[in-house]
Amino acid sequence: MKLGLINSAWAQAGRDTAWGIQKTKEIGFDCIDIFADPFDIDIRERLLIKRECDRLELPIVSICCVAVGLIDFNPSVRRFHLERCIAYLDMCYEYEAENLLLVLGEYIWNKEVIPPDEQWNLGVETCRELADYADSLGLKIAMELEPFPLSLLNSVDTMERFIRDVDHPALRANIDISHLQLADVKASELSRLKGKAIHVHISDCDGKVHGDLPPGRGVVDFGPYLDELQKLEMDGTVSIELEYSPDPDNIEAWVREAYESTAKLMQQHGLRN
Repeated sequence: MKLGLINSAWAQAGRDTAWGIQKTKEIGFDCIDIFADPFDIDIRERLLIKRECDRLELPIVSICCVAVGLIDFNPSVRRFHLERCIAYLDMCYEYEAENLLLVLGEYIWNKEVIPPDEQWNLGVETCRELADYADSLGLKIAMELEPFPLSLLNSVDTMERFIRDVDHPALRANIDISHLQLADVKASELSRLKGKAIHVHISDCDGKVHGDLPPGRGVVDFGPYLDELQKLEMDGTVSIELEYSPDPDNIEAWVREAYESTAKLMQQHGLRN
């Protein structure tokens, strides 16, 4: 597998996008994931990302998208988010990426007022439509498992069910190791995602609150998860996901620490190509 970085790690540095991409390459990452909304960036930023990654021979593997409106009960909101996700898929194609990393969202109003099955079915319908479009471009969608109680996809059970209900080869799972820890998902459960997972996020946490720390700064026992990941025989990417450093002026050291600790873990478990 390759070792990548989600470029949002550099967001707090106060530097331009090109600087973050250059540092990603300099530190030693094999590839990069991009966190950018096609509806928010202008054409100059859009072209800069691709040109800089091409210049540095740093492949873009995934583009991250949060689209909680795909399960909104208002048809107009769902239509907007479908249009927005299609724009994301177009950008994936333009950037020669492999997948769109998609965060689906949570049940509204504590699963009251609107029956949860209705929101689930909205997610299935909208994601099937997106999977059809992704497939037409030769892309895949990787659904992220979120560790929050009201998230639609917050366990291996719900992830398996969602993939089964959408029933489309272009829609698969993302494995986020920190999220698995927070959701109390045992490493052994990953075996159920064999043939269904295409992308991995890795970070650490305190075991209680979403944190996205460099591996080694929290409580995650990575060994069992990485051993199970090795058994899945995935030909994909492990991307480091980092939240804010306690010392933004030294963000480079924060990212480098995450790279070194993750590279060591992957080597120990036979995962790095």
